[in-house]
Amino acid sequence: MNKVVANADEAIQDIRDGAVLMLGGFGLCGIPENCITALVKKGVKDLTCISNNAGVDDFGLGLLLKTRQIRKMMSSYVGENAEFERQLLAGELEVDLIPQGTLATRIQMAGMGIPAFFTPAGYGTEIAEGKEVRVFDGKPHLMELALHADFAIVKAWKGDTLGNLVFRKTTRNFSTSMARAGHITIAEVEELVQPGELDPDQIHVPGIYVRRIFKGGNYEKRIERRTVKI
Repeated sequence: MNKVVANADEAIQDIRDGAVLMLGGFGLCGIPENCITALVKKGVKDLTCISNNAGVDDFGLGLLLKTRQIRKMMSSYVGENAEFERQLLAGELEVDLIPQGTLATRIQMAGMGIPAFFTPAGYGTEIAEGKEVRVFDGKPHLMELALHADFAIVKAWKGDTLGNLVFRKTTRNFSTSMARAGHITIAEVEELVQPGELDPDQIHVPGIYVRRIFKGGNYEKRIERRTVKI
């Protein structure tokens, strides 16, 4: 199978209105910048986006919020996006806030083929409403379902034409689990090499999980919030 596509536009060409997307990244670190830009350009709408965060007002998923292309966000941290807050309070955006560990595990379980698991996180809060509860060692736990997506879109440091991916440091974050949990996984990479050029011991996502891959460019790699020590 030839997995290499020319660019982000070709990679996301079959994403339609109403699709469920997982988008890798932690804050603004390691987000698939090229694919997000292509989605804005394509104009697909009514998207459900599963991501650790919602970007900022003028970058990352904030761009899709600005154009009203997202119908529902499933995230664990959304505190840096004023437009997200405005849409939420106005009832214009459906939001499912998920404890960060629960979100990460639901994605991981999908990639492992495990349909559900139990966690104490969220018990006794609104998150527990409608969920099965079981007691383990005297402590109540909620049953959480594995989280799947039509498309998983990730950004890696290096990849080869077979789809094997290598991430750099924090950019690994949610992306390695998401790449295993999407029905179709799309990867944009900073450097695209030939098979055999990557050290097998350094590969974080095997190519069997990746359907499409392309070499991205013009990465801004913006820092979400700069802090300095005087």
